[in-house]
Amino acid sequence: MIKRVRGQKIRLEGFNNLTKSLSFNIYDVSYAHSEKSQIDYLEYIDEEYDSKRLQTIIEEVTRIIDAKLVNISTQDYDPRGASVVALINEDHPAEYVKESLVCGHLDKSHITAHTYPEYNSRTGLATFRVDIDVSTCGMISPLRALHYLIDSFDSDIVLMDYRVRGFTRDTRGNKIFIDQDISSIQDYIDEDVLADYLAYDINILSDTIFHTKMRKKNLNLDDYLFGDEIHELTETERSRVKKMLTKEIQEIFECANL
Repeated sequence: MIKRVRGQKIRLEGFNNLTKSLSFNIYDVSYAHSEKSQIDYLEYIDEEYDSKRLQTIIEEVTRIIDAKLVNISTQDYDPRGASVVALINEDHPAEYVKESLVCGHLDKSHITAHTYPEYNSRTGLATFRVDIDVSTCGMISPLRALHYLIDSFDSDIVLMDYRVRGFTRDTRGNKIFIDQDISSIQDYIDEDVLADYLAYDINILSDTIFHTKMRKKNLNLDDYLFGDEIHELTETERSRVKKMLTKEIQEIFECANL
């Protein structure tokens, strides 16, 4: 079960103009020893997560957060990588339909997705990174799509940043700088998902800034090996590769060379 708690809805003086931004970054690490396996890995990733697949993911995120897709632009790159940019607005309830220019203001909300395949020909380590940024205005929140985003990728490492900017007012004229119950991004991640990860936060509640880092607790080596030559690995070689993968994941998680 997701741990978040819904508070009472706040009655506002006018339209909710809070801007909520989620930066979602995942890393998938694999081992592909030969040059052929490394190329095969990159081609597999490029095909599995091309702009068409990213567009499908963005369309589902838009549905989950109760927004409407206004426009979408896709781009595949040579030799590798893809980008998708989507303009969204809020699927506002009936009481907001009469508001003038609401849709125009909300058209500034957007979702972007970019992929970054990479490999180290010396070590055989291959890394696939996806960056997804969701920026929304009004009542909708990108945090509602977190479970789907994590589930959409084979994520060894997940880095997330969330912040709320601007303010709105209640009917007494008091400023409201955040309109949701949140002490951590982890509040919005299913407990079954969190159980698979080591996670910690760096949060500045007074400035409505939230940061969560997660990495997989357990490494099943067979899930990380790519290419035909993996069947010929000795136990000594498997142990060496597992240590190398573990170090690679830890370095990316800590953003430092160890």
